[in-house]
Amino acid sequence: MDISFILLLFLIGSVGSFMSGMLGVGGAIINYPLLLYIPVLYGFEGFNAHQVSGIVAVQVFVAAFSGVWAYRKGGYLHKELIFIMGFSILLGSLIGGYGSHFFSEDVINLVYGILAIVAAIIMFIPKTGTEGNQSDHIRFPKILTSIMTFVVGLASGIVGAGGAFLLIPLMLVILKIPARITIATSLAVTFISSIGTTATKLVIGQVPMMPALVVMAASLIAAPLGVFIGKKVNAKVLQGILIFVIMITTVKTWFDIFN
Repeated sequence: MDISFILLLFLIGSVGSFMSGMLGVGGAIINYPLLLYIPVLYGFEGFNAHQVSGIVAVQVFVAAFSGVWAYRKGGYLHKELIFIMGFSILLGSLIGGYGSHFFSEDVINLVYGILAIVAAIIMFIPKTGTEGNQSDHIRFPKILTSIMTFVVGLASGIVGAGGAFLLIPLMLVILKIPARITIATSLAVTFISSIGTTATKLVIGQVPMMPALVVMAASLIAAPLGVFIGKKVNAKVLQGILIFVIMITTVKTWFDIFN
């Protein structure tokens, strides 16, 4: 690969992974449109939707792991939630990741467009989660949680995402999980989800290895940095940035779908 192309991929991977660390998301909601449109914009040969979903899957896997490692201390990882949500989302991501092989690029872009709209909408819903780390006293509906995370995993597996950008507001609004536990736990669940998605993308040959390695290297550096910065920046400011990015990419995606 050309050195300028490598640098561009590294920058794209860094942006998504940095946001991942700050907001507790895997970064797919940001990196998917960036990888799909930015290389072409700068005159490089672009990736198709299948390749983008494969690269994003690897990036989410690494970024989520880095985020979980950063949150491993402090009591914010809720083991029961991780087990129940992790099993459901892994099953969904395996099915979605394998099923993406049978879908056209237009269908994959359509799924991403729908996910982006849903993410944008639920970002505006008032969050009722509270602060704290009293994970032993948290109660949640197990069946609803399993169904919810399975559906998220199914859709996310198709586009190579981990699903955290949907899990976070759902955990806060529906499950009423404290904010800090939500961020840390969602990263752990996203990591589990990305195992299934990444594995299936590798098996069906949707991961261009060199670009994926470049993005992976960027994730190892940028995700922990994002965690560090995120602890010092007002959460509402970060949420506003993410909403803006999601809205822009959603408009662009749907414009391309209808043209």
